[in-house]
Amino acid sequence: MLTKTRRESDKIQGMNPTPSRVGADTATPRPAGIKTSWMVAGLAAACGLAALAAGPGYRFGWWGLGAGLQTMRWAATAAAVVLVLALLSTAMAYRAQTRRGIAICLAAALLSLLVAAPPAFLWLRTRGLPPIHDVSTDTGNPPRYVAVLQLRKGARNSSDYNPAAAVQQRLGYPDIGPADLAVPAAQAFQSAERVARAMGWSIVADVPAELRIEATATTLLFGFKDDIVIRVSPTGAGSRVDMRSLSRIGGGDFGTNASRIRAFINKLRADAAR
Repeated sequence: MLTKTRRESDKIQGMNPTPSRVGADTATPRPAGIKTSWMVAGLAAACGLAALAAGPGYRFGWWGLGAGLQTMRWAATAAAVVLVLALLSTAMAYRAQTRRGIAICLAAALLSLLVAAPPAFLWLRTRGLPPIHDVSTDTGNPPRYVAVLQLRKGARNSSDYNPAAAVQQRLGYPDIGPADLAVPAAQAFQSAERVARAMGWSIVADVPAELRIEATATTLLFGFKDDIVIRVSPTGAGSRVDMRSLSRIGGGDFGTNASRIRAFINKLRADAAR
């Protein structure tokens, strides 16, 4: 009788495996949407790499300017599409309750936004600006380049001032004008030199006898070079400072030269007032 009861007990145990054995024999299912999340993240990373490579590729001569700008444009466009996909994937991952998928998709969305936003912002900011590459505080008698002309050999844009640009500048940048300072010309020249060096420009010429400073500014991503000339003129007890900024390449400068002049004039006035 005892032997029969033991056999029945063993049989029941064989029909009901322990929980530990159930966990060992059952494979853990892969969270839904993880594969899709990684695919979206890969697309976002590809857009980011393309955008980062566009400028340096042009600077190092791997491709031309047109190819570099086109790469940047297409990277931004693709990133905008990936941003939408990343947000949709985030919603899918949320419904599937996969925290890892949500994190990956949100990271992809952030990266896509970082790639697409700057070109979009630049386009919105510059779409109403004049397509000029030469901006001067004195359009009637713009400061002339002397020492920097040697560096501009082969530049696509001429250093000769085009009077037609003056009309467009007045319409697009009516605020651009000289700095009238209540300090002697020699002191204004010293302030202009300090500010020019503080702005990180490469000083080409510094001629106190002529109250003239020439420099070159280089953009970060594509390495575009814009040439600058600063002219200080005495005006009775005070002085007047004019500045001209000219791009070596490109029909339009996206407002870069005007922004540079504004920044310089504002810093110059602050420096001279100290």
